[in-house]
Amino acid sequence: MAITVKLDDMMAKKGLNCNELAQLVGVSAPSMSLLKTGRARAIRFTTLNKICEVLECTPEDILIYTKD
Repeated sequence: MAITVKLDDMMAKKGLNCNELAQLVGVSAPSMSLLKTGRARAIRFTTLNKICEVLECTPEDILIYTKD
């Protein structure tokens, strides 16, 4: 199973960089960077909810599942 994180497109649409998104979501910039680059091992639903709220999107806009 592979889950790919596609935050770049949604961030570009909103004109936000990683640090700005991290501040709006309420997480550290390094944590947001790990998530953005796909190196995060987990994400809290509350964080995912806030990201979707800020970016005005749904989880399927930023998380892509690819079957192995």
